[in-house]
Amino acid sequence: MADTKQAERKVAKLAKEITAFAKQHGGAEGQLAYIGQMGTRIVLVGEDGGWGDLVAPTHEVARGAAEKAGITLHESFDGDFAAKVRTGPYEWTRMAGIQVGGPSNGPADAPARSAQPSA
Repeated sequence: MADTKQAERKVAKLAKEITAFAKQHGGAEGQLAYIGQMGTRIVLVGEDGGWGDLVAPTHEVARGAAEKAGITLHESFDGDFAAKVRTGPYEWTRMAGIQVGGPSNGPADAPARSAQPSA
């Protein structure tokens, strides 16, 4: 019984966060992605292209929160749904830093690292 109450509280808390995100971004849609023992990631995309995510302890809690918040859930993160995402300089810098040795998130005035190995 305690587990059920705890799950219900988690659903309510996540639904409140999803609703706040949707309100801030003119509406939202989502997709659930299983991330192993950690649970399920709730990927949110706002109507304005803003995006974010939350992690639920189980798929059932994630689905319950999304349904309680009243957002549309997509089966996969592709097509028109993925095309809504708007990224800015921060995301591009981070992606470049992770993928090809681009700059890290150090101070803004720090020199960028080269992707080329030094001789």
